[in-house]
Amino acid sequence: MKPIKDIYRIGYGPSSSHTIGPQRAAAFFRKVTPDADHYRVTFGGSLALTGKGHRSDEIVQETLSPVPAEIVFDIRDPENRITLQAYRGEELLLEWHALSLGGGSIRIAEYDCGDEHDLYPEHGWQQLKEAFLASGLSLPEYLFQQESDLLAHLEESFQVMCSSIERGLQSEGLLNEELQYVRSAGKLMRCAENDRDRLCAYAYAVGEENAAGHIVSTAPTLGSAGVAAALLYHFHHDRGRSCKDIYEAMAVGAVFGNVIKENATIAGSVGGCQAEIGTACAMSAAMAAWLQGGSLEVTERAAEIAMEHHLGLTCDPVRGYVIIPCIERNAAAVLRALDAAELAAKLVKIGKKGLVSFDMVVASMNYTGQKIAVELKETSLGGLALEFDDEKKD
Repeated sequence: MKPIKDIYRIGYGPSSSHTIGPQRAAAFFRKVTPDADHYRVTFGGSLALTGKGHRSDEIVQETLSPVPAEIVFDIRDPENRITLQAYRGEELLLEWHALSLGGGSIRIAEYDCGDEHDLYPEHGWQQLKEAFLASGLSLPEYLFQQESDLLAHLEESFQVMCSSIERGLQSEGLLNEELQYVRSAGKLMRCAENDRDRLCAYAYAVGEENAAGHIVSTAPTLGSAGVAAALLYHFHHDRGRSCKDIYEAMAVGAVFGNVIKENATIAGSVGGCQAEIGTACAMSAAMAAWLQGGSLEVTERAAEIAMEHHLGLTCDPVRGYVIIPCIERNAAAVLRALDAAELAAKLVKIGKKGLVSFDMVVASMNYTGQKIAVELKETSLGGLALEFDDEKKD
């Protein structure tokens, strides 16, 4: 498996696959083409169909600036491909072909960007569990030993999560003119009466900051970034858990996200929103179970319950924006994560044996994602995106 720190990437919203991924590809390309006087960048697949709403063209032009870049959206290409061409006059200097894999990860056929390097020999949760139990270390201790820079990375990511929540709670006004979407996080916070209300406000804050194109941390994607951020902020600021506890929980949650990334997908354009919100919910359920003193069995059970009950969730962003239904889904998922952790604890307490393992539900998720129609995979060609009425306002 890849390093778990890659589950948390920091970048500009609104989409890790459509902004962070293309931005990284463009940055690598610019570095190796210093003599180019203009670029041509062609997006395929979901990147072509929803690239405008996801700011793919803007982020690439900003990254390649001041050298001008022509952007082409090729809806005929079924792959989530980024073709980068560098020119000097009419001469083609270099051409790269990159794939956006989800969560900001990319694969460039002509260049090793580091995203394909395995760190862990294990490929699933059961294998990893056996490895760290044999080591005599706790799961967080084992992970911090394997990745020497993991703790510092988690500290930075959590700070970004907190900042995005606090900015989002303080921001008001119209977020998107076409959808007439008005920011809601601050209002939700002001009328919050309990912890669940506050969790929703936190999730909305991150979702709205992400949709605004501001700095956010993936967990495991930007479209689902509000789930884990809301839960972690709540445990730290409302329940007084230490930063050490938070970082350990982030490491634990990332393992489950990484297993999904390894054996299925975290990209909505590949597996539907089960891959994004479902994974975020599973990660957060594991975090909540761990922070509430749950055993390893409870933690795994919580992640499994959360993922199992997101199977088949479609990705159908209205008008290609990461707003409807994305922001609301983050709020709903953080509540479900807490519920999954509590249910897991009760089931283990009464001795109810779990018949579905986490690895099993990931395999099912992978199969389900392959069966979801392409119209329901971040293309805005079906589902809620198709049914949306211009007269409906959020």
